[in-house]
Amino acid sequence: MTFVDDSTDLVLLRSGDLGYADELAGFQLGFTQRPAVVVAARSAADVVAAVRYAAAENLPVGVQATGHGLPGAAEGGVLVTTRRMDGITVDPEARTVRVQAGVRWGQVVAAAEPYGLAPLNGSAPGVGAVSYTLGGGLGILAREFGYAADHVRWLEVVTADGELRRITPDSDADLYWALLGAGQNFGIVTELEIGLVPVRTLFGGSVSFDGRVVDPAEALRAYEEWTRTVPDGLTSSFAAVPYPDLPALPPHLRGRYVVSIRVAHTGADGDERVAPLREIGPVLADSLRVMPYAESHTIHSDPDFPHAYYGDSAVLRELDVERAGELLRRTGPDAPRMCVVQVNHLGGALGRPAPNAVPYREGRFLVRLLTVGEREQARAVLDPAFALLADDTLGRALNFAFGAGDRSAGLYGPETRKRLAGLKERYDPANLFRRNYGVSAC
Repeated sequence: MTFVDDSTDLVLLRSGDLGYADELAGFQLGFTQRPAVVVAARSAADVVAAVRYAAAENLPVGVQATGHGLPGAAEGGVLVTTRRMDGITVDPEARTVRVQAGVRWGQVVAAAEPYGLAPLNGSAPGVGAVSYTLGGGLGILAREFGYAADHVRWLEVVTADGELRRITPDSDADLYWALLGAGQNFGIVTELEIGLVPVRTLFGGSVSFDGRVVDPAEALRAYEEWTRTVPDGLTSSFAAVPYPDLPALPPHLRGRYVVSIRVAHTGADGDERVAPLREIGPVLADSLRVMPYAESHTIHSDPDFPHAYYGDSAVLRELDVERAGELLRRTGPDAPRMCVVQVNHLGGALGRPAPNAVPYREGRFLVRLLTVGEREQARAVLDPAFALLADDTLGRALNFAFGAGDRSAGLYGPETRKRLAGLKERYDPANLFRRNYGVSAC
């Protein structure tokens, strides 16, 4: 079927059409999407036409770039895929980069590297840059530079009225604030400009231990104590991963329960700073070194192949190491389902105020849990684990509510949620974009 407006011929794919299933394919394999219509956008004009079509047909609209996060709002509605919108323009003098909606962080890192600049990207190069930034953007240099959202200069967005708008802090402070923290609830961002930082190299990598030799709870205790000694220029995380016994894995990981501490530091004293970590116990692997920023994805070495997963998160005012240790025991290799635990050290520049809706800046740690299985099965593991941390939990992090976007509780504090709801009423009163996060106007 072809829908035609004044500016573009728009091909709409429906279930059963050739290419429909391929267009839905993405990184997340754990959930099945069934939008009534899929629009493979090539330009902002395509997005405008898609939104106008959805409004005319009274259908909800969702957007998907890479598939790391899935827009439940598109179920039975219109899904706009943006992977073909992959333009990148670096301005080395202004230290900025313009990225279209389908660009992945690995592309931005490669484009900025020749100029000695780096984006505030996350750990996985395959993640969509725009969607990551709209959810805040907790990157590998976050404690030094803050959230990616804090560095956005302007955004181009198609709002519910089918208009393409350029939004800056001066042109529309309210919509700018809402887009950066709850963006997909207010429109489809087709492009944005974001600041780059002058980083060519960093000290980074990980030090790992065998979780059956070194007590993971004691390693976490040592890590939490160490975080109290580090400067804002050092960003780190703790991870506990029970690896399956598969031939495709490196021998030192195969069948092991691996506890790791990942580090990214732009200072010159990296080896000195991480010395206490190397004393936690017998080291299984140590990749800490000075590296070009282009190799920063090796710090976490996130899987780059599509797979099924379900996860959630908790932003904590403090980390109670006794309760967190119990969480590790419940989610270790003897858990009923494979669980991956990550604890991110927050603070530093992440605690600075900014004109956006990214919440819980007072948090000191972020705990993330991933598991597999059906939603109900996964929640049976995750909910009791997060309940252990309830007394110190401020809320949840939007970018790390993997497959849990249907649960809006805790994604924002009361005042932020109230303000977002008021702006939703102003910009999308018909609730066309139904990724509501608890701020629906309807």
